[in-house]
Amino acid sequence: MKNYAIEREKWSEFLKRIAQKENIYAPFMREKNIEYLHVNADNADSIEYHIAKPTSSVKIFFFPIKENVVKNALEKRQIIIGVPACDLASLNLMDKIFLDEDFLDPYYQKRREETILIGNDCYEITDSCHCTAYDIAPYPTKNYDINLASHEEKIYLSVNSEKGEKFFDSIKNGDFQEIDSLPDAIDMKRMKTAEKVKKQNKQLPELDSTRKLVLEDHEKVWKKFAKTCVSCGACSAICPTCHCFLLLDKENFEKIKNWDTCQYPSFEKVAAGEDPLRRLYDRLKNRYLCKFVHKPDMFGEIACTGCGRCIDACIGEINKNELIIELSNC
Repeated sequence: MKNYAIEREKWSEFLKRIAQKENIYAPFMREKNIEYLHVNADNADSIEYHIAKPTSSVKIFFFPIKENVVKNALEKRQIIIGVPACDLASLNLMDKIFLDEDFLDPYYQKRREETILIGNDCYEITDSCHCTAYDIAPYPTKNYDINLASHEEKIYLSVNSEKGEKFFDSIKNGDFQEIDSLPDAIDMKRMKTAEKVKKQNKQLPELDSTRKLVLEDHEKVWKKFAKTCVSCGACSAICPTCHCFLLLDKENFEKIKNWDTCQYPSFEKVAAGEDPLRRLYDRLKNRYLCKFVHKPDMFGEIACTGCGRCIDACIGEINKNELIIELSNC
């Protein structure tokens, strides 16, 4: 792995130049939320680095909310800066689903091939962050092409893939200095953040225990937490691994792929009106079964990365971690 250092001011100037010809996204403060926006000469100085996570997950770049799979043109190359480790981890599952050779999604495949992922160390956390509970570090360890870390007035880039190396070699200039290793201060920041997440979630059961807990009955717990659920589907929409969709037929043989979720009423309704998930608390439990049982059994990957977005987005204030902790106390 090659490492490079560049002055922060020169890094911003560099981004302003390449943004004139490259399709770049990065996290920015938008009102009270952090969202991915296009980078240009006017906003490159305002990119938010080392935040816990943008409001939307990186899946929106590969699996759009809605797309016409007959007419939509495949996008040009895109560079995404500031992807947190929890989102990078989600690609383990998403790739297995959409890049399966028997059920290949060519649109997803093209976007993955044409995207440069620049990861980002988390130097801060939110109350909902719990990545370490599922063996994910709060800094990129996989699925990134280049990683970005910073210390004092310097930006440090670590090239991690052949695609990342080829891309970086094509754009770098004399402002980048190759270095043998990252400063010890960055390792210290990583350790400090990881300890914060672990301390915050010391009551949360580890992965194997969580699987067993959601498989048990405990109907009272599911009913209790489902009382405030309004079936809005926000938890699924915001989740980096939820991938259900509807394929809608339109006029002139057009087909529209649109996000769907198991939290919607009638999600599993079949002929004669049968619906295995008719009851609200069954739909809630089904989502946890999908995350911790079904997806690991089918794909060998957990479908929760501990990002905590489902907790933040829930208008019924259902806290996933509190639910699991309560299951453990039954």
